[in-house]
Amino acid sequence: MANAKNVLGGTLQLCCGNTGYTREGFCYVPTGDVGNHSVCAIMTDEFLAYSKSLGNDLITPNSMYDFPGLKHGDRWCLCASRWYQALAINAAPPVVLEATNVKALDIIPLETLQAHAYES
Repeated sequence: MANAKNVLGGTLQLCCGNTGYTREGFCYVPTGDVGNHSVCAIMTDEFLAYSKSLGNDLITPNSMYDFPGLKHGDRWCLCASRWYQALAINAAPPVVLEATNVKALDIIPLETLQAHAYES
Protein backbone atom coordinates (compact mmCIF):
# COMPACT_ATOMS: atom_id res chain seq x y z
CA MET A 1 0.00 0.00 0.00
CA ALA A 2 3.00 2.31 0.30
CA ASN A 3 2.70 3.13 -3.40
CA ALA A 4 -1.01 3.97 -3.28
CA LYS A 5 -2.10 6.95 -5.36
CA ASN A 6 -4.50 9.75 -4.60
CA VAL A 7 -7.19 11.09 -6.91
CA LEU A 8 -4.77 13.70 -8.26
CA GLY A 9 -2.29 11.01 -9.34
CA GLY A 10 0.23 11.72 -6.58
CA THR A 11 1.31 9.68 -3.58
CA LEU A 12 -1.53 9.09 -1.12
CA GLN A 13 -1.10 11.37 1.90
CA LEU A 14 -2.00 10.65 5.52
CA CYS A 15 -5.65 11.39 6.31
CA CYS A 16 -5.57 11.16 10.11
CA GLY A 17 -4.38 8.87 12.85
CA ASN A 18 -6.30 5.63 13.45
CA THR A 19 -8.62 5.99 10.47
CA GLY A 20 -9.35 4.07 7.33
CA TYR A 21 -10.20 0.45 6.82
CA THR A 22 -6.70 -0.59 7.98
CA ARG A 23 -6.64 1.92 10.90
CA GLU A 24 -3.22 3.14 9.72
CA GLY A 25 -4.33 6.70 9.01
CA PHE A 26 -4.36 6.29 5.23
CA CYS A 27 -7.44 5.75 3.08
CA TYR A 28 -6.07 2.51 1.64
CA VAL A 29 -8.52 0.22 -0.10
CA PRO A 30 -7.26 -3.34 0.28
CA THR A 31 -9.05 -6.20 -1.45
CA GLY A 32 -11.17 -7.01 1.62
CA ASP A 33 -12.56 -3.46 1.88
CA VAL A 34 -15.90 -3.91 0.14
CA GLY A 35 -16.99 -0.52 1.50
CA ASN A 36 -14.28 1.33 -0.47
CA HIS A 37 -13.18 3.56 2.46
CA SER A 38 -11.30 5.84 0.08
CA VAL A 39 -12.56 9.38 0.75
CA CYS A 40 -10.61 11.44 3.27
CA ALA A 41 -13.21 13.87 4.58
CA ILE A 42 -13.37 16.51 7.26
CA MET A 43 -16.39 15.77 9.41
CA THR A 44 -19.25 18.21 9.70
CA ASP A 45 -22.15 18.12 12.13
CA GLU A 46 -24.51 17.69 9.17
CA PHE A 47 -22.70 14.62 7.85
CA LEU A 48 -22.34 13.03 11.29
CA ALA A 49 -26.08 13.45 11.93
CA TYR A 50 -26.87 12.04 8.48
CA SER A 51 -24.64 9.01 9.01
CA LYS A 52 -26.18 8.37 12.42
CA SER A 53 -29.69 8.60 10.94
CA LEU A 54 -28.71 5.76 8.59
CA GLY A 55 -27.50 3.57 11.45
CA ASN A 56 -23.77 4.35 11.31
CA ASP A 57 -23.12 6.28 14.52
CA LEU A 58 -19.71 7.87 14.16
CA ILE A 59 -20.31 10.27 17.06
CA THR A 60 -20.61 7.97 20.06
CA PRO A 61 -17.35 6.58 21.49
CA ASN A 62 -17.05 2.79 21.49
CA SER A 63 -14.35 1.44 23.81
CA MET A 64 -14.77 -2.10 22.46
CA TYR A 65 -13.24 -0.91 19.18
CA ASP A 66 -11.00 1.76 20.78
CA PHE A 67 -13.08 4.32 18.88
CA PRO A 68 -13.19 7.79 20.46
CA GLY A 69 -16.12 9.05 18.41
CA LEU A 70 -15.90 11.81 15.83
CA LYS A 71 -16.75 15.47 16.02
CA HIS A 72 -16.90 18.43 13.67
CA GLY A 73 -13.46 19.03 12.16
CA ASP A 74 -12.10 15.49 12.57
CA ARG A 75 -10.73 13.69 9.52
CA TRP A 76 -11.97 10.21 8.65
CA CYS A 77 -11.82 7.79 5.71
CA LEU A 78 -15.39 7.46 4.46
CA CYS A 79 -16.97 4.91 2.17
CA ALA A 80 -17.14 6.51 -1.25
CA SER A 81 -20.78 5.47 -1.69
CA ARG A 82 -21.83 7.01 1.66
CA TRP A 83 -20.09 10.30 0.78
CA TYR A 84 -21.87 10.29 -2.59
CA GLN A 85 -25.23 9.59 -0.92
CA ALA A 86 -24.66 12.51 1.44
CA LEU A 87 -23.96 14.75 -1.54
CA ALA A 88 -27.51 14.19 -2.77
CA ILE A 89 -28.90 15.86 0.37
CA ASN A 90 -26.19 18.56 0.61
CA ALA A 91 -24.55 16.88 3.63
CA ALA A 92 -21.30 15.72 2.02
CA PRO A 93 -18.29 16.88 4.04
CA PRO A 94 -15.25 18.58 2.47
CA VAL A 95 -12.67 16.25 0.91
CA VAL A 96 -8.89 16.26 1.29
CA LEU A 97 -7.93 15.36 -2.28
CA GLU A 98 -4.28 14.52 -1.54
CA ALA A 99 -5.42 11.95 1.05
CA THR A 100 -8.33 10.53 -0.98
CA ASN A 101 -7.49 7.23 -2.64
CA VAL A 102 -7.77 6.91 -6.41
CA LYS A 103 -10.31 4.08 -5.78
CA ALA A 104 -12.84 6.81 -4.94
CA LEU A 105 -12.98 7.51 -8.68
CA ASP A 106 -14.66 4.12 -9.16
CA ILE A 107 -17.77 5.78 -7.69
CA ILE A 108 -17.32 9.56 -7.65
CA PRO A 109 -16.23 11.71 -10.62
CA LEU A 110 -13.04 13.69 -10.03
CA GLU A 111 -14.82 16.94 -10.87
CA THR A 112 -17.33 16.28 -8.09
CA LEU A 113 -14.57 15.65 -5.55
CA GLN A 114 -12.72 18.76 -6.70
CA ALA A 115 -15.88 20.85 -6.28
CA HIS A 116 -15.99 19.72 -2.63
CA ALA A 117 -12.26 19.98 -1.90
CA TYR A 118 -11.22 21.23 1.51
CA GLU A 119 -9.69 24.69 1.32
CA SER A 120 -7.15 25.17 4.10
